[in-house]
Amino acid sequence: MDKQQQQHHHYHHHQQQLSLAKSSRQRSNEWIFRDVPSDITIEINGGTFSLHKFPLVSRSGRIRKLVAEHRDSDISRVELLNLPGGAESFELAAKFCYGINFEITSFNVAQLCCVSDYLEMTEEFSKDNLGSRAEEYLESIVCKNLEMCVEVLQQCENLLPLADELKIVSRCIDAIASKACAEQIASSFSRLEYSSSGRLHMNRQAKCEGDWWIEDLSVIRIDLYQRVMTAMKCRGVRPESIGASLVNYAQKELTKKSSLWNPSSQTKVDLASTGHERLVVETIVSLLPVEKLAVPISFLFGLLRSAVMLDCTIACRLDLERRIGSQLDIATIDDLLIPSFRHAGDTLFDVDTVQRILVNFSQQDDSEDDMDDASVFESDSPHSPSQSALFKVAKLVDNYLAEIAPDANLKLAKFMAIAETLPTHARTIHDGLYRAIDIYLKAHQGLPEADRKKLCKLIDFQKLSQEAGAHAAQNERLPLQSIVQVLYFEQLRLRNALSCSYGDDDPKPVHHQSWRISSGALSAAMSPRDNYASLRRENRELKLELARMRMRLNDLEKEHVCMKRDMAKSHSRKFMSSFSKKIGKLSFFGHSSSRGSSSPSRQSYRADSKVIERTCASTD
Repeated sequence: MDKQQQQHHHYHHHQQQLSLAKSSRQRSNEWIFRDVPSDITIEINGGTFSLHKFPLVSRSGRIRKLVAEHRDSDISRVELLNLPGGAESFELAAKFCYGINFEITSFNVAQLCCVSDYLEMTEEFSKDNLGSRAEEYLESIVCKNLEMCVEVLQQCENLLPLADELKIVSRCIDAIASKACAEQIASSFSRLEYSSSGRLHMNRQAKCEGDWWIEDLSVIRIDLYQRVMTAMKCRGVRPESIGASLVNYAQKELTKKSSLWNPSSQTKVDLASTGHERLVVETIVSLLPVEKLAVPISFLFGLLRSAVMLDCTIACRLDLERRIGSQLDIATIDDLLIPSFRHAGDTLFDVDTVQRILVNFSQQDDSEDDMDDASVFESDSPHSPSQSALFKVAKLVDNYLAEIAPDANLKLAKFMAIAETLPTHARTIHDGLYRAIDIYLKAHQGLPEADRKKLCKLIDFQKLSQEAGAHAAQNERLPLQSIVQVLYFEQLRLRNALSCSYGDDDPKPVHHQSWRISSGALSAAMSPRDNYASLRRENRELKLELARMRMRLNDLEKEHVCMKRDMAKSHSRKFMSSFSKKIGKLSFFGHSSSRGSSSPSRQSYRADSKVIERTCASTD
């Protein structure tokens, strides 16, 4: 015992001469005590340390047991396999055994906790041992500071599963969630203010200062980040704050390798990197808050593009499609244009995914109608939210169809499936749909007549504006039957305009139904050649009728101009009395809009003065 005390004195005397090897290049450089040579060599992955038994045995229960087990053979070499933190952690533990001072920080406290557990540096073997020192620092310093907790979590990434077993990870996660929640509450209180009426309310315009931690969390590895976000949700952190953190994390993780976003270099992407990106996308999707608008819809589309490109799980993609479908009315055309990442020869854009999103939107709309009985009576009201959303999505779909229509690989069935996804009452005007179909017909000129007819049946020519109707009447790409329908409805529109001009209360616009039925029955009874001839004949007759009506309107307009000129030249009563008789014929210029508003049928044909003036002008 006296000999040991003498050795211990020598160790303290030569503390400054201690030299610990940290890397393989330093393994041959043994530090030397002048008086006491090394009597034990510790081998660890990444380093070899020539040390002395006494200081190690006095602090480490594990090394004490190893030495005691080999007392007879006088052990001189000990191999410590799987020591947490490797040579760097052991060097700190050895310094502690030798009494060399070093600072415990948030960057090494996790390593010290783990290595002290591995080496059994507990109070059982020495008072104020390394384990208790590290634990005290973790509890009293680290867990009271969010940034330090994040730093410790980063260190724990290479210390699992031991760091988990010692509850280092869970304590830091709980501390982060509690701190974020407390910051949020404090921020909310700071935004409370009294209104002019003396009521206390939240100032939504004031900047939220409680989310400063979002940037700090973006450095944590995805598995630990997932656990932090889950803890925050349980603590009641705002969905908007969770969403903002997810957006920030995804932007940092998914844009690290630009090659992932370049389809031309897709084959060169490292498989390990792709696997990490896939894990990030799937994890973030699983963490998305259930509340709508917690994240921007453009972010959801970005995740969906990544999920398609990285071949994420079907459940992940379907979840994103469902979320997007529930708020599709705020999407833009750029959002919907998802590139197709499949083999060559496929469509340029991912049409199938968009179709599923549209189905989700339609089903979500139906389910909302089923839940609220009152909505059944409001479904026809353009002011109800679901109806306005339907109109927005219909316009979006028509624009999308126009974008994908030029694709030579786009099959007719897929094009029609997209167009037919929405209910018929979603489109109040068919100009957008007509434009998209016209682009498709232009890009697919080899389309058979039967397919062209099938495609044009999607258009309700009665819902075309005058400009679109005029274009369709001269569009050679449309089937003849469609042109006949266009001309017929334009004839009805002009007839209604004339009826309004003469004050006819019953313009009888309903004849088109009986015409459609008789025409359809006649077509069915005829041979194809006779059917074609009949349609040509009807087409010629309608064009003649149309020309006659346009001439009549032109005459009326000229008569109106002449009377204006006469009125300017003469102010006699005789002229005024004759003018008052004639002006009755032209009353539709002043009253057609009011008359039209009283009749729904006239509204649908848009028989207002502007339409008639444009029609008259076109014949000049």
